[in-house]
This record gives sequence, C-alpha cells and structure tokens, in this order.
Amino acid sequence: MDRLDLAKNVQDLVVKRPDLVKKESDLKNLTKNNLDRVGSEESEPTQARSGGAVTRSALLELQHDGTLVAPTDYGTENWITFDGVSGVTILGGTLDGQGAALWACKNAGKTCPIGATSLEFTNSREVLISGLTSLNSQMFHIDIHDCENVNIQGVHVTASGDSPNTDGIHVAGSAGVNITRAIIKTGDDCISIGPGATNLWIENIGCGPGHGISIGSLGKDPNEQGVQNNGVRIKTWAKPNQGFVRGVLFEDVIINNAQNPVIIDQEYCPDNNCSTQPSGVKISNVTYRNVTGSSATAKAVNFDCSHTNPCTGIVLDIVDLTYGSKPATASCTSAAGSATGVVLPPSCLAS
Repeated sequence: MDRLDLAKNVQDLVVKRPDLVKKESDLKNLTKNNLDRVGSEESEPTQARSGGAVTRSALLELQHDGTLVAPTDYGTENWITFDGVSGVTILGGTLDGQGAALWACKNAGKTCPIGATSLEFTNSREVLISGLTSLNSQMFHIDIHDCENVNIQGVHVTASGDSPNTDGIHVAGSAGVNITRAIIKTGDDCISIGPGATNLWIENIGCGPGHGISIGSLGKDPNEQGVQNNGVRIKTWAKPNQGFVRGVLFEDVIINNAQNPVIIDQEYCPDNNCSTQPSGVKISNVTYRNVTGSSATAKAVNFDCSHTNPCTGIVLDIVDLTYGSKPATASCTSAAGSATGVVLPPSCLAS
C-alpha cells in the first residue's frame, strides 16, 4: 500500500513508494503548494495542489500527524480534492481552512468569493477517513460526492456558530456512506444530505452549534435525484420538482434546546426571494423513533409539507420533547401518518 506521511512541516512531505522513487533527490521537489510527480515516466502521476486533485486509483494511505493550513486567497472552490480514487485512507491530522475573514465578509453582506471546501472526494470508492480534525473551513468541511462505500469515523469539526455555509459533512450522489462517532460544531448543517444519497448510515454524532442533521435542501434544480434509505431536518425548495425523500429513519436522537428539534420544511427559501409555488418533492415513509430532549421554542415539531404533494407515511414512535416548564406544541400542514408509544407534544398528523 502507498503511504503519504503529512508531517508538521508541509515542506517535509514524503512519498514512500520504492517503485516510483528513483533517488532521494526526487523527494526534495515537494513544496508547500505542489506535490509533483515522483518517479518513472511509466508510472501514473500523483498530484495534490492548492485547488488541484489526487487522481490515482491505487491504494493510498495518508497519515497526517500535524496541521495543514489553507491559503487565504479564497480563489478556488476546493482545497484538497481526491477524484476517481479507490482504497484511500486518511488517518488523523488537522486541516485549518482559515475561513474567518471570508465569513466576516459574507456576514457583512459584501461581494465575496465562494470559498473552498476543505476536503472533497468525488467519483471514488472504498474510502476511509478516521480521526481527522477540520477547523474553520471556508465552505464545507468534508464533501462526499458521487462515491461508493465511504467510512467517516471519529472526526472532529469546529467552526464559529455564525460561519455561513460551513456544513460539517455533506453527502450527495453517493451510496453506502457511514458516518460514526463524530463531533461537529459549526455554523450550518452538521451533516447535510443532498440529492442522490442512498443507504446512508449516521450514528453517534454530537452536533451543536449548527443546524442539525439535514436532508436537503432539495428541489432547487429540476432534475435532481431523490434521497432514500437514510438514517432532523428535511428541507425542500418551494418550486416544481420530481424529486423525492423516502425510507428515512431518525433513531435514538437526543436534542438539547434546539430551535427546530423536528422539522420538515417544504417552503425552504434562505434568501427570502423565492416564488410561492408549492414544492414538488415527495416526502414519504419517514420514521422518528426514540427522539427525546428539549426545544428552545414552543413549536417542537413542525411538519410544513407541500399542499400539492403532501407528506405521507410519517411515523412518530416514542417522541418526547419538552419546552421549559411549558407544554411544547406540534404543527402539521399537509402531513399524514401515525403515532405510537409516548408522543409529546401530541401528534398532529392526519391519519
């Protein structure tokens, strides 16, 4: 297996692969912004640049013992990208995206660059990310797109609570992604699930500050894929769309003083400049099982579904949410399903 040790000093990066390295001097060509091709002309290249990508299919293990610091020119959409790889393992280390100045620009309403996602995998399979720490990402911390069989475990994500669009982990167009034992503190979704995500498993996640574990937003683009078999927020844009969310299980969730503990929002419009058309995304067969905790607002459960394409098959199976010393409430619009066991606030679902 290849192994790339990312040391505390980026200048000391070393590629350890005897069949590629002809002489020791080959290793000295590695610089902070450029991992150039090392080895014979017949070998496939390994490149990692600021805004570039690693694009080799061979097994690759990255052991990252120090801190990598992103450039602050905010000139690219991705910082570290792996595209079309198989069998890559990332173990430990810290990525510092240095996003604070960009967040301040955006929060001031100025014209700003988009900023970079810190770590992205696209069109890849058999990936393991373990023990990684991601700090202050400019945009998403970790983005998994069009991948298969990805395991993310024991990661720590930290950014300011007012940092915009700094989703901790984003998954879209991917199958067989497992996210376990993660601590995520950020300004946007802790975990966001985009179009085309299937067979996604999320377990033992500590989330907050942040917007929770969110499915969506969906329905912004007309040809988006659906989301299914995932397993507290589901959000879709209010516009015509053929997408869907189905077969979702939220289980053993503990909520501590969240603004929206349980919510389906089919009128999602972050910039308040959207049309008033109903959402075309169909939401069905969503189960909330053993969801307990407290709400920061009186409305602890809010199912605001499309009036032209109502939510169906919603199941509340032991949901117990409180609002201080006062009773919490539930609100349902165009939502049908069933309730079993202790359900507080009382279910408002149509049968």
